[in-house]
Amino acid sequence: MKRNIKPNPPNLFLRFFRWYCHPDLLYHIEGDLMELYHERNSANGKRKADIKFIVDVLLLFRPGIIKPSSSYHNLNHYAMIKSYLKIGIRNLLKYKGYSFINIGGLATGMAVAIIIGLWVYDELSFNHYHTNYPRIAQVIKGGVFQGKHFIGQDYLPYPLIEELQSTYGANFKHVVPTSGFGAVLSAGDKKLSRTGMYIGEGAPEMFTWKMKYGTWSGLNDLHSVMISESTAKAFFSNDDPLGKALKVNGTIDVVVTGVYEDFPKNSAFHGINFFEPWKFRLKREDWIAKQGWENHFLMVYVEIQPNISMERAGANIFNAEMNAIKNIDYLKEEMQYKPEVHLLPMDKWHLYSNFKEGVLQNGPVQIVWFMGAIGIFVLLLACINFMNLSTARSEKRAKEVGIRKTIGSVRRQLIGQFFSESFLVVILSFIVALVIVGASLPWFNQLAGKAMTMPWHLAGFWLTALGFILLTGLLAGSYPALYLSSFNPVHILKGTFRLRNTASIPRKVLVTLQFTVSVILMICTGVIYHQIMFVKDRPVGYSREGLISMWKKSDEYNKQANVIRTELKATGAVIEVAEAGGEVTGIWSNNGGFTWKGKDPNKQEDGFATLNVTAEFGKTVGWQFIDGRDFLLTMAGDSSAMVINESAAKEMGLENPVGEVIHWANRPWGVDKDFTIIGVIKDMVMESPFEPTRPSVYFTFGYKGVLLLRLNPAMSTSEAIAKIEPVFTKVIPDLPFEYNFVDQSYAAKFRAEERIGKLAAVFACLAIFISCLGLFGLASFVAEQRTKEIGIRKVLGASVANLWGMLSKEFVWLVVLACLIAIPIAYYILDEWLKEYAYRTAISAWILTTAGLGALAITLLTVSYQSIRAALANPVKSLRSE
Repeated sequence: MKRNIKPNPPNLFLRFFRWYCHPDLLYHIEGDLMELYHERNSANGKRKADIKFIVDVLLLFRPGIIKPSSSYHNLNHYAMIKSYLKIGIRNLLKYKGYSFINIGGLATGMAVAIIIGLWVYDELSFNHYHTNYPRIAQVIKGGVFQGKHFIGQDYLPYPLIEELQSTYGANFKHVVPTSGFGAVLSAGDKKLSRTGMYIGEGAPEMFTWKMKYGTWSGLNDLHSVMISESTAKAFFSNDDPLGKALKVNGTIDVVVTGVYEDFPKNSAFHGINFFEPWKFRLKREDWIAKQGWENHFLMVYVEIQPNISMERAGANIFNAEMNAIKNIDYLKEEMQYKPEVHLLPMDKWHLYSNFKEGVLQNGPVQIVWFMGAIGIFVLLLACINFMNLSTARSEKRAKEVGIRKTIGSVRRQLIGQFFSESFLVVILSFIVALVIVGASLPWFNQLAGKAMTMPWHLAGFWLTALGFILLTGLLAGSYPALYLSSFNPVHILKGTFRLRNTASIPRKVLVTLQFTVSVILMICTGVIYHQIMFVKDRPVGYSREGLISMWKKSDEYNKQANVIRTELKATGAVIEVAEAGGEVTGIWSNNGGFTWKGKDPNKQEDGFATLNVTAEFGKTVGWQFIDGRDFLLTMAGDSSAMVINESAAKEMGLENPVGEVIHWANRPWGVDKDFTIIGVIKDMVMESPFEPTRPSVYFTFGYKGVLLLRLNPAMSTSEAIAKIEPVFTKVIPDLPFEYNFVDQSYAAKFRAEERIGKLAAVFACLAIFISCLGLFGLASFVAEQRTKEIGIRKVLGASVANLWGMLSKEFVWLVVLACLIAIPIAYYILDEWLKEYAYRTAISAWILTTAGLGALAITLLTVSYQSIRAALANPVKSLRSE
């Protein structure tokens, strides 16, 4: 019986194409061909013969045999790109596990790179808030000490200001003296403690303050004050603050003449809440104008004239102090240091402000580059995962490549296909990365001490993001695209195609690189924390726990000193009260002019740290005597006595210092007399705990601006504070009760190192996570590729342990190799880093061993899941096709 068949053209076409092409290819392009069929018939307005459509489609996929109709030229490019995207999406959906690993790992790497990129930009743009920053500099001093050149003394003598203005004024647009201080501002019943600064008239224009109210000329009035926007809001809410009255420390009346925008965190002036005129300080404190060249107590900033370079201006003022003091008799000793004047550019303050023997060192910028390198490496690890999994799955896509080449695809088309898949993954990863960054940025800001935000509104950010996507897509997709497109179609379609033994070498190299970076970061984290703990365990020479420090911000403290002391001790919450010239967690004064028996007259003296204290100071802080005794209130002669630390005793070369006489001649202190050493104490760590203790002397005369309280250890801290506060609010009602715990102030000295350690730990964990994510995918792939081998081995009697070892040992050896490479590299990096600290730990072997063993343990945990899963599988299922 004759069958009258009028088949549906698409069905006829698909039957023909199933015969002509491999099913794997049809799976990917079937939808495209169906769409093309309907679009073609719609465009022509009538149905074409089925056979003609088939020929045209074949010509579309096999160009060069017969020239296809021109209508396909426009479709070709569009259809190709659309096909690329559809194939990429289908592959992502078909292999969900690999897609999750690729997108998740790459998104994590990109998120880390974006966050670190924001952090690096924030660091490198430090002080760029100030428009004139390229022409602003700080004036610093240098000289020669014991044959070595030094630079970096921040504090300068008062006469240098006039010298720079009068003799060298042609070099500078502004010369601005400054000195910072803490104070209590009050308006009505509201009292707030704020950090302020006395500053010269040209400062607002020089530093380009962004004024919210008022003008730059506001500081011309001696009784004016300029306050930050946040301070204005705290006092006056939304009212106009101009002309409003404030009190400083409850006694000084000032008027608000300007409100400026708060300085950002990446500005050297961040946290300065108000400014007062420098001339107002000169009027109130007439002792300043009487100071000579030997007293260094203020900081000076300058703005270079537009027609003069920073280098030329620095060269011009190099001998400014030397020329000014060369004929002053009492400064002959100062001349021995050959004083120099230098300019430190504003863009160097934050990252390049360390000097070593007169040369400006990289300093903190090394940390910036180190963190930037971590960001690049973490992103590289994520890209390695993509490349590894793509090349590992190359055999599964070999038939697709062979068929595409057979029906006319050229290599560049295949490269385009694989690059399009790479960019699809990268774009999806970038979207996920932005979500991760948005969610984690507040936490990272808290960890890093920053206030960074995503710059969504900046075109530069999106241009950078586009370049970032292109670079990452090319980096992640280059090797798979070039590698997969190079397959020989003849071998593939004959079934003789096999990956060469060398095909796995790039994957092994990349896995080794991943774990090398991860182990280096693990070792860095361990050594940084070990260094911090080593220094924290350093004896400090006094007892920090239960010790409170308070700055005396008003003369009322001195007037009511006896009342405060009596009432505090009467509460039972305080067992001792003392006063000092500064806090015990810092050295506030360094002086020379000391002579003693046996001193070498030709030896240059670096000076001694000097701290004036009351007789109760030793009992209050709990310093520890090596020899001699403490100050006594009952000993009138103790006004001419000194207690020195063991470093001072060594510096003086005195074997039995107690009872020795020291002569101290010092113009700024107004002293020229003999002192007797009555005691030697253990070194008190008052400055950086990472550096040696400076030679120090303690005496009882002079102004003391800090109050120290030793809390009763038998009483809880909260209960003690509750009893102390009413004493201060009753005796000095005009000032708020503010205090610092000395142990917290000391702990803050470790903040920078702890921050580096925490960041290194976080990024080490992320690097391990990304590496393990890729390792998990590779282990899954290897187990899948060796399914039949595993089945045969199980049938022949192999145990689960045997199979686990067989599948795991390849990865274990790669990690062992990574550890062998990482350990010497990490040792070199950390050894150089530790050299920056005078008081430092050694790089312990246990840290290196722990990091290596940890990497091996993590590897085994990652690989074992897939290995054991494959080993436990039923061999019947894997061998069924055989």
